[in-house]
Amino acid sequence: MNEPATPRCATRFVPHLPDLITEADYKDTPQTKRVRLRISLTGDGIEVLGDTMHAPVLETLLRNMGAKEIQKMPCG
Repeated sequence: MNEPATPRCATRFVPHLPDLITEADYKDTPQTKRVRLRISLTGDGIEVLGDTMHAPVLETLLRNMGAKEIQKMPCG
């Protein structure tokens, strides 16, 4: 079965984003693909902040939600 196409959106690297993942989440990593979200209503509209150790899962979710831009931090 083919997966539905996800809308295209821009990706922009930023120097900092708030951390939503907790120490306990790192312990669950082999068993789960946890995604934490914070949804806020701002003057510009709805902002969705997501954090995970499984970036492709979060990026697909955000694209399917209609994100126009995904901001990412380079990991290292």
